This record gives sequence, structure tokens and C-alpha cells, in this order.
Amino acid sequence: MGDASLNTILLQPVGVFAGSVAILWLATEIGAFAGKKLRPPPDERDDLSLVINAALTLLALIIGFSFSMAVSRYDQRKNYEEEEANAIGTEYVRVGLLPAADAARVRGLLAQYLDQRLLFYTIRDPHRLDQVNSETANLQNEMWAVVQVAASGQPTPPIALVVSGMNDVLNRQGYTQAAWWNRIPVGAWALMTALAICCAFLIGYDAHRRGPFLLTVLPFVVSVAFFLIADIDSPRTGIIRVLPQNMISLSESIHKQ
Repeated sequence: MGDASLNTILLQPVGVFAGSVAILWLATEIGAFAGKKLRPPPDERDDLSLVINAALTLLALIIGFSFSMAVSRYDQRKNYEEEEANAIGTEYVRVGLLPAADAARVRGLLAQYLDQRLLFYTIRDPHRLDQVNSETANLQNEMWAVVQVAASGQPTPPIALVVSGMNDVLNRQGYTQAAWWNRIPVGAWALMTALAICCAFLIGYDAHRRGPFLLTVLPFVVSVAFFLIADIDSPRTGIIRVLPQNMISLSESIHKQ
């Protein structure tokens, strides 16, 4: 299975949870079966407990590290939303330095552009998202064309300020897109999954000492942790999502004018 297929699976936090519960429960049951057939002698049980504790500690550290990665990416997406809204709002004011006809044209395009950026944050349909990205690119080209013509005809410091602001608008969109693509590597997920399976197997193998209750608790608890990480790391399909509050506020302010 390629990275693209794995990324598609990891974009569905509920699927991550269901798959984790099933896989870890199966690993625990296999471990319990192996424990009944190959019950360790009493003098090896202390060593087995040491291995289990070490494996669980390592699993907890890796889960905590992955959770920190997901949260940092979530914070980055929030910060870029704020910066992009500020860039659009600033440029909306700066275009007043252009000739009246060009200023009205660019402000109209910026209002449409802002609507498309709001859709980028709110829609979940991938086909609709492709349309939004295409329309966003077209609007960027139109806005840049107007500013470019104005700058070529009247290369003054105020016009240069408008060009700089438009450059910020375009760059912020690129930074935002990169932040939404930047997710926890598949290798980190593979490492967590492999370690969790090993821990589940060992818990099942040693179940005669710990009781059958952990055969259900461990897969569920670890799966909840995986679900939370996948949800935070899935900006479009998760429950925890970045709300474009700054852009919504800017849109309301622009449409009132």
C-alpha cells in the first residue's frame, strides 16, 4: 500500500479508531492464546513484566510525541488563517491607492477571493474543493494582472506598496495550503501501530496474571489516543477543525461597506 493510500485512510479518524480497536483486540487475543499454549515459567514472569512495562512506557512516549506534532500543526493552521485574513484586509485598504477604476476592480475581486478562501476552510467534498482551488487560482491571476498593469503604467512608491500587499495575499494562500498538507508522517503512524500491536500481544500473553479486563481496555484506550491524534491531524475530515473566524469577521466587514 502506497503513501497516498495510507494518507487517505488516515484522513478518516473514525476509520483509524475502528481499525485500531479491531487490530489491537486481535493482537491481544493472539497473545492470550499463545500465553495459554506457552505459559512462561515462574522465574521468567518478572522479566516479562519488565518488558511489558518498558514497551508500554515507550508506546506512551511515542503517542505523546505524535500528539504534540498534531497539535503544533493545528496551531500552525490557525496562525496562517489569521495571517491570511490580515493580508487580505490590509490589501483591501491599500488598493485605494490605485486609480479609482482599478481600485474598484481589485476590491471586487478581493471580496470574491475571500469568499473562496472561506469555502476552502469549510467544505469537505474533495470535488468541490478542486473547484474552489481552481477558482482561487483564477482570481489570483486576475488580481495580479490588474495590479501589474497599474504598476507598469505608474511605478510610484504607493503603487509599489499595493504590489507588495498583493504579493503577501498570494504568499499567505500558499503557506496555508502547505500547512494543510503538512501532516504526521506515515512512518510515525507505522511505528506507533507496530509498537501498540506488540504491547497488545504482550498484555494478552501475560493475561493470566493481569486479568481479562485489560484484553478490552488496552485496545480501546490506545485506539482513543490514535483517534484523537488522527482527528487533530485531519484538518478537513476531523471533528476538531480550524474555524476561519478572522476571515468571517473580515467578510462581514467588507460586505457591510
